[in-house]
Amino acid sequence: IGKKYVILFFYPLDFTFVCPTEITAFSDRYEEFQKVNTEILGVSVDSVFSHLAWVQTDRKSGGLGDLKYPLVSDVTKSISKAFNVLIPDQGIALRGLFIIDKEGVIQHSTINNLGIGRSVDETLRTLQALQYVQENPDEVCPAGWKPGDKSMKPDPKGSKEYFASI
Repeated sequence: IGKKYVILFFYPLDFTFVCPTEITAFSDRYEEFQKVNTEILGVSVDSVFSHLAWVQTDRKSGGLGDLKYPLVSDVTKSISKAFNVLIPDQGIALRGLFIIDKEGVIQHSTINNLGIGRSVDETLRTLQALQYVQENPDEVCPAGWKPGDKSMKPDPKGSKEYFASI
């Protein structure tokens, strides 16, 4: 707490289908998250040994290959329960994603249907918007905001000025 932002994402199970597309997509873009002072953690209910086997299997064979961030084993399901993403009757986690700020406060959460992968682009954009409004507390980010885009003051005058400029 106090040093970095965290992307904490949950996925159902190792050696499945949508999960490796997300996990490798975040790994492939890891440096972009590092540049904005952010760590990534992936969590599933699988064991450390399952994670290890998956990482030691190359991508072309259905594995993850070299992963640039850690996978957390939640075999007790305590983390999944704490973040309210556990599907109790299945014993697996929903596809939850949380952006946690440097103070340890959850600033964004989203849960996808089990069959739908998450967007690294949207996660990075949301993180950057969050960082912007935390650094500029008198401004807000409109829909689709990206770094370098115009923000606005959260009042009638600021809103009017924003809409007049686009």
